[in-house]
Amino acid sequence: MCLLCNKVLGNDAMNPSKLQDHLRRCHPDKTEKDLKYFQTLKDKFQKRPTLGRMFASTSQRNDDDLRASYNISLLIAKSGKPHTIGEKLILPAVEEVLKTVLHKPLISLEEFP
Repeated sequence: MCLLCNKVLGNDAMNPSKLQDHLRRCHPDKTEKDLKYFQTLKDKFQKRPTLGRMFASTSQRNDDDLRASYNISLLIAKSGKPHTIGEKLILPAVEEVLKTVLHKPLISLEEFP
């Protein structure tokens, strides 16, 4: 694939002379650019956000949220205390940690139906 025009080139176009021909015909203003320019284009292309990466990171975060919720529920159950201790003690403690250490606010439970 040409990184300049995003045109998909066939296997036969992968030899250097045909690639140079494509560059001269389609991108005459880029013929004098050095190798570093094209390497930078390749790096940017490889690091671009893709749907697969976005969904993968989202699903990982959701799994982490579920795991944390499960672990807290398990701790409450093992303590033998009523489940309301989570609302009265644990959530305010977690909120304080998030505000103090990470400087991020806790999402209010009232926002969820």
